[in-house]
Amino acid sequence: MKLVGDTAPAVEQPLRGDLEALCDFGRELSQLGPVLPSRINADPTTTEQGLAKLVLTLVELVRRLLERQAIRRIEAGSLTDEEIERMGQTFLKLDQKMAELTAAFGLKPEDLNLNLGPLGDLM
Repeated sequence: MKLVGDTAPAVEQPLRGDLEALCDFGRELSQLGPVLPSRINADPTTTEQGLAKLVLTLVELVRRLLERQAIRRIEAGSLTDEEIERMGQTFLKLDQKMAELTAAFGLKPEDLNLNLGPLGDLM
């Protein structure tokens, strides 16, 4: 591989490493064939919805993590009543906005869960 500004001629380097480990990797990769799509569908009509689904899934995951952290802090007594009220209002507004956005992109709340194959569902 030649880099911009590199004046030395490109020299092919042979693959190095443990051949058995490389074969193991190849076997593991071939087992993923049924799980992974053989090609990516880049249909412009569904790309926007797919991107929205991904972003909203990440937002939902972060919201759940923040909610759990807030509950821990409330139970530990490290928040004032005003802070608890403000967080509650914030989570309500976020929940309403998520409902608006999922509806706008034709998604249902259960669509925001990713299946991670053998690991199970994300949420």
